[in-house]
Amino acid sequence: MITLKDLAAEVGVSASAVSLVLNDRHQGRVNAKTAERIRTAAADMGYIPNVLARGLRTKKTHTIGLLSDNVASVPFAGRMLEGVQSVAWEAGYLALIVETTGRPELVSQSSKSLLQRDIEAVVIAADYHRPVELPVIPPTIPIVVLDGVAPSSAIADNVVPDEAGGAYSAVQHLIEAGHRRIGYCNVGGDRFIASGLRFSGYRNALADHGIALDPTLVVDLPDPGTSRAVAPIRELLSSKNRPSALFCFSDQIAFAAYQVCSDLGLRVPDDLSIIGFDNQQFIADALRPGLTTVQLPHHAMGAWAAQRALDRIHGASTGPPETARISCPLIERASVAPPAH
Repeated sequence: MITLKDLAAEVGVSASAVSLVLNDRHQGRVNAKTAERIRTAAADMGYIPNVLARGLRTKKTHTIGLLSDNVASVPFAGRMLEGVQSVAWEAGYLALIVETTGRPELVSQSSKSLLQRDIEAVVIAADYHRPVELPVIPPTIPIVVLDGVAPSSAIADNVVPDEAGGAYSAVQHLIEAGHRRIGYCNVGGDRFIASGLRFSGYRNALADHGIALDPTLVVDLPDPGTSRAVAPIRELLSSKNRPSALFCFSDQIAFAAYQVCSDLGLRVPDDLSIIGFDNQQFIADALRPGLTTVQLPHHAMGAWAAQRALDRIHGASTGPPETARISCPLIERASVAPPAH
């Protein structure tokens, strides 16, 4: 690495003169011609300021630590990291990302490594909306949990998607298209916080439009994947009173519904309208017709997390922790039409 002494030797001035110029404190102390020679040499030699050394002087490293738990390996969730990085960068901060790959033993080690680098805040990103256990972090360092919820006793801000609101908008869209028999493929059990929230959005949208919830149209699946959804959806769509529209917990489940429709000779959306959730790039865009779905606001959540961390660092946000719910927009494609009968 090129040092101030290297630049000073190249230009033939003192290291202190180089420091004054590169820190814009040379007015009246270093003449303009010499200052220009120093800047030119710095550019030609590829000089990069030593941020760690500057941090020792200023007690500020302008670095946010980002602990990622499987987020980097989930294609559509990775935009959370992009959101954090873009906001941090615009504010002159670096987001230092460590991926823990779902290994709890790495969380403690990684957090210690970040703290040793004098980070000014910590963002902990989960791969999906779920409870998040926090590593030991000094109370003076702001913590933001991204796409997760910290324990109620923790001093941490949280940002999550508005799961219920997204489901509500999906079902309302089907109702506005004229559907009254709207099925829902949910994921049962208590593994996902989203299961209960999305079901509440489905139920409330029906109720607000005067439609009674029909339990025979609700299917609880073991997971949000495609393969195990095919048989239950086939049973639902083979019944005499099959729904005219189907709202699915995930795009992968919606993909299974497309497959079943093909097997049964049903056309999407002529015979069955379908809406998914997630807006997965290689499913929603690839299906024919394109899948109308609810967008998980990963980039917006990441941006909120970074901004809240910065606001906590600079004192712009004070007071107790908050939980922000970011709206989930409906992405309209071609899988919804009025009911055939």
